[in-house]
Amino acid sequence: MSDLGKLLVMGGLVMTGVGLLLWTGVGRGWLGRLPGDIHIEKAGFSFYFPVVTCVLLSVGLSLVVWLIRK
Repeated sequence: MSDLGKLLVMGGLVMTGVGLLLWTGVGRGWLGRLPGDIHIEKAGFSFYFPVVTCVLLSVGLSLVVWLIRK
């Protein structure tokens, strides 16, 4: 049960940290607008797919999970 408790505490701390960052507006200017993110605008049509942002979030979350399991 100590592993489950550790996982819950770490998950709570990560969610709190992310919440604080979003609340303060960190990343508002560049998050989602990185080079490599796809944004197409035409008359009456807009398509947006944040490829690089998704890759960076995936790497970051993978690192957090790896650190928790270690």
